Amino acid sequence: MTDSAAAARPIRTFHPRRGRMSLRHADAHAALWPRYGLTVLDGDRTPLDLPELFGRDAPTVLEIGFGMGDATAAMAAADPDRNYLGIEVHTPGIGNLLALVGELGLTNVRAAEGDAMQLVHRLAPESLAAVHVYFPDPWPKARHHKRRLIQPANVALLRDRLHPGGILHCATDWPEYAEAMTETLTADPFLTPLPAGPHPRPETKFERRGTEAGRPITDLRFAKI
Repeated sequence: MTDSAAAARPIRTFHPRRGRMSLRHADAHAALWPRYGLTVLDGDRTPLDLPELFGRDAPTVLEIGFGMGDATAAMAAADPDRNYLGIEVHTPGIGNLLALVGELGLTNVRAAEGDAMQLVHRLAPESLAAVHVYFPDPWPKARHHKRRLIQPANVALLRDRLHPGGILHCATDWPEYAEAMTETLTADPFLTPLPAGPHPRPETKFERRGTEAGRPITDLRFAKI
C-alpha cells in the first residue's frame, strides 16, 4: 500500500465483528436482506435517497451501532410514524435485527452494514430527525482515542445531517468517555444541550453489562440550533 493510500484510508471507529449466525439469523438475513438491507462501501459517495429506501417520506432516525438490534426494533415498533435506519458491523446483530423485523412485521426499519461515517457522507444535509449513538466503543486506551466516534469532525458531520431541532442522543457507561463526549458536544456552536435526566429508551445489552459492572450510565442529548 502506498503512503497516499494509507493516508486516505479513514480511521476506523469500530472493530470489524463478523461472527457466526444462528440458523434463525441466517434465515432472516437470506429472506429479508434484499428488501431491508443496505451494504455501505468505503469511498461510495452516491447520495442515498431516504424516501426511496423506505418507500415513504417520513422523519428518519439514524441508529449507529445497533448491536443485536433489540432496542432498535423496540423503538421502531413504538414509533411507526418515523423511519429507523440502523447501521452495524456485527453480522449476527444484523441477522437478529432482520429476524425481529420479520417477527414484528416492521416496515419502518432498514439495516445497513458497514462504516457509519461512510453512510453519513451519503445522506443529504438536514435529512435526519435524530441520530442515536448508544454505547459506542469507548476505546479506553489513550493511544486509541482518535478512533472514538464522538470527535469534533464527526459531530459536525452528524449535526449537518440533522434538520433544525433534530436530536443527537449519545449514551455511554464509561465516565471518562462521557466527559470527553460532553466537552466535544458542548464545543459545537450549532448544538444546544437538552435538560439532563432520564430519557425514555429501551435498555441495550451493552448498557446492562455496564450496569452489572457498576459503571454509571450517562445520556447526553443535544439539539441542532
